[in-house]
Amino acid sequence: MYHWYSFVYWYHVIHMRVKRGTTSLKRRRSILKAVKGYRFGRRTKERQAKEAIAHAGAHAFAHRRKKKNDFRRLWQIKINVLARKNGMSYSKLIGALKKKGVGIDRKILADLAENNPDIFAKILKSLS
Repeated sequence: MYHWYSFVYWYHVIHMRVKRGTTSLKRRRSILKAVKGYRFGRRTKERQAKEAIAHAGAHAFAHRRKKKNDFRRLWQIKINVLARKNGMSYSKLIGALKKKGVGIDRKILADLAENNPDIFAKILKSLS
């Protein structure tokens, strides 16, 4: 014989109320937190925010590599300016460095050209 407690237990198992929305709310909050500072509907509407995040991620991935090229170009310009002031072109300077086997890269050369032009001039004189 079953006791009435068992009936109450099974009634609750069958008719248990499950509250939902915590996961979707957390997802929505994290998406909207990621687009803080964006303009118009991209910062308030979930669908537009998701699209904005996807595009931003694609650009960030591509431009992390592009940034390295940008810096290399900047270093080349800085080196060329000071090399020409000292009577040598950029290409001849790089060629002479390779021929002599000097292991200074463009980043270091650009830093020397910008912050220590006298040391840069000494390097140029040692190559001539």
